[in-house]
Amino acid sequence: MAKVEVAEMQSSVHENDKNVLEFMDSTDSYLVLMNSLSSSLRQGWFELASARHSMGASRINSALFDLKSHSAATTLQLNNLDAGPELEKLHFSLCKWASSESPKSSSEEAKFEEDKLLQRKSSSPKVLKQDGSSNSEVQEEMPEATESPRTVDDQARKERLKSLSMFGMLVSPKLRAAQLSFETALETLVEVANKRADLLNAYDQVREKMETTTK
Repeated sequence: MAKVEVAEMQSSVHENDKNVLEFMDSTDSYLVLMNSLSSSLRQGWFELASARHSMGASRINSALFDLKSHSAATTLQLNNLDAGPELEKLHFSLCKWASSESPKSSSEEAKFEEDKLLQRKSSSPKVLKQDGSSNSEVQEEMPEATESPRTVDDQARKERLKSLSMFGMLVSPKLRAAQLSFETALETLVEVANKRADLLNAYDQVREKMETTTK
């Protein structure tokens, strides 16, 4: 009987240590991401100031902004993921550079559809003809899926250039660099949100185990 109690105590201690390590690891990753976010924002503001200095304040000015109503070029999706029994974890995903011609489509959604197509077709059986050639739908749709990443990149590049067109046809390379820096900062911000969700989830598990132990 005593051996069983000792084994249960050791198992509980091991689980507590695991939860604490996960909490500490999430905290460290969160701090690293926050530092990366600060660096990206600082770099973006510096490049924007350099572009304004080279192009002139009259070309980079808030008065040039198009204040009309536009569809969002970038959206944030929120999903609930299972994190264990009776636990849910929030997960944020970024859909960037939706086409102004088709607001519902985005580069991330295009990539998701491509991955889903490849996964579905890879599991579908192939029918072989008498000459040994395959008649599966994979070969018919694979070229289209292969071209999808290039299409996604071209669409993102097109939307980036379109967003800078309000500053004129020829813009400073520093302005393009600033755009990429702020885009990187936005991606990092989503990672920060996801890591913060992991951090809070790990903290709840540690607190729950501590409350159970003290009872």
